[in-house]
Amino acid sequence: MADTTPRDEGLPEALRFRSPAPLVDIGANLTHPSFAQDLDATLERARHAGVTSLILTGTDREHAEQAAALAREHAGLYATAGLHPHGASEWSSSLEASMRELHRRPEVVAVGECGLDFNRNFSTPAEQERAFEAQLGLAAESGLPLFVHERDAGARLHDILHAWRDDISQAVVHCFTGERRTLHGYLDLDLHIGLTGWLCDERRGHHLRELVGDIPLERLMVETDCPYLLPRNLPAKLKGRRHEPALLPWIVREIAHWRGLTEAELARATTATARRFFRLEAADDNHPALEEGH
Repeated sequence: MADTTPRDEGLPEALRFRSPAPLVDIGANLTHPSFAQDLDATLERARHAGVTSLILTGTDREHAEQAAALAREHAGLYATAGLHPHGASEWSSSLEASMRELHRRPEVVAVGECGLDFNRNFSTPAEQERAFEAQLGLAAESGLPLFVHERDAGARLHDILHAWRDDISQAVVHCFTGERRTLHGYLDLDLHIGLTGWLCDERRGHHLRELVGDIPLERLMVETDCPYLLPRNLPAKLKGRRHEPALLPWIVREIAHWRGLTEAELARATTATARRFFRLEAADDNHPALEEGH
């Protein structure tokens, strides 16, 4: 008999993957409006695919509050809280106070998404650096790890993080797309690296295939960055082309191939790294949804 449960809605048969071991998606933008109508089904599809934990990205005050609210409602969901470099011009003392309050909540497990983006410069480089340094201060104050965005700003980001490295706990450069020199600069700072479906893009992701083996397994994590960065080499077309957490096993399969590992080995390693990095065991002990039995 065909499986007609809600988890299958929205994904064709060829895209119903299941990881051989539990996965953590460290970057899911589930507060994006495209998930508003089918969030529960999206989470069910993720669970069926073996994606048991999701870190919801908070890119400004509004989305951080929404991410934290979702994390309070659903077991296995956690949130970050920060200001994306695109919005760095909005940084203020009021916003800093709001972020400080968010960082005290048990469901918030990282400071960010914050960093530098010199590719589009929606905020000036000076504004971006000001907001980033302020959030580095919040990370040092709270002890939370950093969830970092960087594009076309590797050298400057490295210099700033080098100056702060002794003051912050851990940091992950999420959705890494840079070159070898940039990668090794981050690794020299003992940073973690998040990889996405960018690796699956035949137009621009080829160089990453040669770099995945350079990342120590204890510093590698995986993410969808959904609804963005839908893998281009999926075995079937996806209506609407919205990326979602249930597709993370496909990205893991691709990374495992280029590292010469099995999917299970990579899944177990990246999940252990993510749970350690975000201190999910400690977060679980105080997670509102878990306490309430959701």
